[in-house]
Amino acid sequence: MAKERKKSENSTDFFKKEDLRSLPYSMEMEQALLGCCVLEGGQESLALCVENKITADSFYYPFHRVIFEAIYDIYRRGQPLLEGTLLECLEATNRTQLAGGRAYVLQVCDCIDNVIHMRHFIDRLRDYELLRRLITVSTKIVEQAYGATMSVTQFISEAEEQIYSVSQDTIRQSATHVKESVNQAIQMAQMALMHRGQINGVSTGFIDLDRMLCGLHGGEVIVLAARPSMGKTSMGLNFAESAILPPAGRNQVPTLFFSLEMSSDQLAMRLICGRAGIDMAALRNGYAPAGQESRLVNAAREFSDAPLWIDESSNLTILELRARARRACSQYKIGLIVVDYLQLVSGMDSRTPREQQVAEISRGVKAMAKELKVPVVLLSQLNRESEKDGRQPRISDLRESGSIEQDADVVLLLARPRGTSEEDERASAEEEDTSVANSSLVERELIIAKQRNGPVGVVHLLFDRRLTKFKNHAIRE
Repeated sequence: MAKERKKSENSTDFFKKEDLRSLPYSMEMEQALLGCCVLEGGQESLALCVENKITADSFYYPFHRVIFEAIYDIYRRGQPLLEGTLLECLEATNRTQLAGGRAYVLQVCDCIDNVIHMRHFIDRLRDYELLRRLITVSTKIVEQAYGATMSVTQFISEAEEQIYSVSQDTIRQSATHVKESVNQAIQMAQMALMHRGQINGVSTGFIDLDRMLCGLHGGEVIVLAARPSMGKTSMGLNFAESAILPPAGRNQVPTLFFSLEMSSDQLAMRLICGRAGIDMAALRNGYAPAGQESRLVNAAREFSDAPLWIDESSNLTILELRARARRACSQYKIGLIVVDYLQLVSGMDSRTPREQQVAEISRGVKAMAKELKVPVVLLSQLNRESEKDGRQPRISDLRESGSIEQDADVVLLLARPRGTSEEDERASAEEEDTSVANSSLVERELIIAKQRNGPVGVVHLLFDRRLTKFKNHAIRE
């Protein structure tokens, strides 16, 4: 062991001059933090690293990245972090030479005598990493500026996004004194008393639902679940329409709609036809009653001026979804987010069981709602159990993961009335006279299966199959 330590005297030979850039870094800080982790045993030190977003990429030297990865592997497995276990981990994965050799690893382990300055090492390492990222991004922007082929406005927008991605990593969450939360709670109570009987959140557009939920509130995740073809997307669009085109007396709420299944063109067609009261299927076939063109144009004009943004990207991971939502909230002051739908969001690691992936996605959506302080309507699928048993859906029917139930503040289950099947609705539609305005209306039950801050129950709605739009039950136009 002593011989190996002597070999480390010329350890700086590992770092060739041509590998040293003029980027900000500190070899001593990196060694000190790694030494702290080993000396402390990895429990508190690794927790602090995770809390402060320290990863292997936070280290400038490749040797230190490899050592930190091994330390993190040991911590994740719950094993004791010692010099011996660190060397064993490196040797078992053939990474000893990549870490600079046994002698250098031992030198790093012995470079620190106490962990009293560990937080300082973490802060300095984080600062160096952010500076390096900022330099890299800025250099890239400068190079792109010389050969920019897009409009200046578009180029500046993309440059801002790149800088913003770096600046967001400087934000750290920390505990706050209860006094701040109490003051906010008092303000909420005062607002509720001042607007007695009125909705104090984002209105859903449905009278009975708003009465039970008091609107959609910032920081909450509202799960809207149903079997396929029951109208999940339609209801999500109805929530968005109510937010961006509210009745007189209410302010517009900028809305971001993640559509992982349908294109933005399809969603826009639904919105316009629903607003104009035109049969979308007939319009797609080139037929529309005479005189309705003006209604279509007026509806299109309303949505063109409305604060609605649609992201139609597919195969988004939860981290990508959160990053896009974060940017949109910063740029457009978003007040409502709709995600259509949870099961189409990709997991970070495709090798893990799908239930674990969905649990990770569910937790990420909840963290996003809390971070951005906006209500997030998360559409989800139900499994087939309720159909097999011939009963109304319940919260345990949420597909693929029970964690959805845990993370959600409100769970809404969309279903047909008890005793009504899809075949019954189809047969009824065939018997009805299509010239009757109400012939396309079918009843739906929106079951409030969970609500952290309010009652549960059932809200009765009407679904217009021609317009793919929900309506209040008392309204039959």
